[in-house]
Order: sequence, then structure tokens, then C-alpha cells
Amino acid sequence: MARDARLLAAMAYDGMGTFELGIVSEVFGLARPELSVPWYRLAVFALERRPLRASGGVHVAVPYGLGVLRTAGTIVIPGWHVDTPPPDLLVRRLRAAHEAGARLVSICSGVFVLAATGLLDGKLATTHWRYAGHLAARHPQIRVDADRLYIDEGSILTSAGSAAGIDLCLHIVRRDYGAEIANSVARRLVMPPHRDGGQAQYVADPIRQRPDEGLAPVLAWAQANLGEPIHVDDLARRAAMSPRTFARQFLRQNAHNTAPMADAPARDCRAAPARNLRRRHRPHRRSGGPAVRRHPAAALQPRARHFAHRLPPPLFSATSLNPDEIRPIHSNIPSEVEPHDWTILRHLELSHLARRCPRQRPLSISCWQL
Repeated sequence: MARDARLLAAMAYDGMGTFELGIVSEVFGLARPELSVPWYRLAVFALERRPLRASGGVHVAVPYGLGVLRTAGTIVIPGWHVDTPPPDLLVRRLRAAHEAGARLVSICSGVFVLAATGLLDGKLATTHWRYAGHLAARHPQIRVDADRLYIDEGSILTSAGSAAGIDLCLHIVRRDYGAEIANSVARRLVMPPHRDGGQAQYVADPIRQRPDEGLAPVLAWAQANLGEPIHVDDLARRAAMSPRTFARQFLRQNAHNTAPMADAPARDCRAAPARNLRRRHRPHRRSGGPAVRRHPAAALQPRARHFAHRLPPPLFSATSLNPDEIRPIHSNIPSEVEPHDWTILRHLELSHLARRCPRQRPLSISCWQL
């Protein structure tokens, strides 16, 4: 029987989470008349044709049984009970569907169903970071990557936990219809078309319950003494670590939540005075009122100096906390300071600036001095 490339079958099961199935329904099940392409047809199936219980007290009536797997071009398993082996009948039907050309997709813990088919042996796969170790221990033949949001192995695709299923579904749309259509769907979802990074940025170092945990006391001391020469050796001694150990711990605890927008606080603090002056003396073209004469540059210099003396000049220039991308601005940086020290000093500088201007909005401009 011929496969329908636009027919997408999603499995429902007793005790399922509604979020993962809702992702599939939102991306593939809604009509999209604004798109000039034939859209998917969603068919929700289950092992048994009876009302199923879902999380939150929801009951789901499933219209299809396993027969839909004979024609579906894509089969999605949006989760499964981690400690419950999938039924043999389901495993056999999935294996047969894949051999006949169907594309298999899992979201979150649904990878355990695909793993039971043996089709993931020797392939890369991912799942929710909580289940990655369990998956690797139960199925050592699978190359588990716990940091990826999703993995595309051609005819088998797996995603990390819950919301990463949106990323995978958008990837499937992008693969089937191209980037323009995927961007349109993402815009309707109010989602970025593509998220950079992996699961580690969300789980590596959660918000600390106590402010005195980790390196927080050392960084607090450094931020309170930015007027003094501070070396990484000084920070390491205060943390009772070697410099190399301190550098590793610092990057582990700070890299994920500071690198992508590391320069934003510095850019904002130095741009805010100029931006405010520009808005204050901008002609009122839109309001229809009289135009305000622009002040000459000489008249603005005292105001600029008033703001400039409040902030220390930047020591480093970078777009991230990658040591290879950080360069010193001033020649008075001691020659014995190593590039990995620049990473830590750059972070301290940005943290200091962020405390001065915590509510400024990011700007897409380079770091500069007034």
C-alpha cells in the first residue's frame, strides 16, 4: 500500500501528557490557508479504540487504530512511560512501517518506544536530559547525546524533552517545505524558527537557592573591588582552588547564562546616554508640532562627560565569553594575564556594568566609549 507523505499519525496512550501531543496537533493538525502548499493531515491513533486518560483529568477519544500506520508517511510517538516496555504489537507495526518507508519521530520519552524496535541501534538519539542516562543504560547500542535539542538521522528523528518537540516539528516542516514555510509556521506559533544551543543551557546550573553557594561569594568580592588590580590567581586563592580548577568551575557556572548576550549590558550602559540625548533633541516630525533645533555637538559634550565618568572604560572587546574572541582594548593590561584570564575579567566587567544599568534594553551596536 502506498505511503501518503502528508499523512502524519500521532500516537495517544493511556496516561499520556497532553503537552507533547498538543505540539504535534498545533504544528501539523491546524489548517493553514495562508500557506500555498498542501498541508499535513493529522491522524491520532492508539492501541485500543477507547477513551484514554491524559494528564490533568483530560479524556481523549481516539479516532484511529493501528491500521493507519500502513499508509502514514510520518509516525510520531509523543512520549511514553519510561519504565513500561511498549507492547510487542506496536513494536512490530513500527518496524514494518519503517521498512515500508515511513518516517519515525519521537518527542521526549517517546524515544523508548523507538529504541525497543532496534531501529536506533548504532544511531544518534536524544531524549529529555532526565532520561538520557536511563536510555543509555537500557540500550547501550544507541549513541545517546544528552545535550542536543533534536537529532535527525534521516528516517528516524528524536527530540529532547517537551518544548524541544516544537523545535523538531519545525525542523520537519523546514525539511519538507523549506525555510520560508517553516518561518511562517514559527511566526504563527510566536516561536523562533531555530533555537541555538543544547539542553545544557537549561539544566547545567539552575538558580541557586542560597547566595553563598558555588563561586558566588568570590564573584561578589571581585565585583565589590573592581577598582583594585584583580588576577585570576587572587580569585582562585579566595575560592581555595588552583587557577585551572577555578577557570573550569567559573565557565561551568557562568558560561551558559552569560555568553549569548554577554555584551548587551555593556553596550546598553554606554549607549543609553547618547540614545537619551538623541530622543530628547529629536525633531517632533510625527506629532506635527514644531521642529526642535538640534543642539550642536559642543553643547552635548558636557552632558556626555556627565554620564561617561560614572562608568569605567571597557578593558576588553568581545561578542561572547569565548577566550578566542576576547581581545584587550588597552595596552595597560599586564602581559602576564592569560587569555583564559581575559574571559573571567571580561565577565566581571560586564557584571559590574549590568548592576549599573539592569533594565536597559539590548542594542545591536558595538561596545564604545563616550
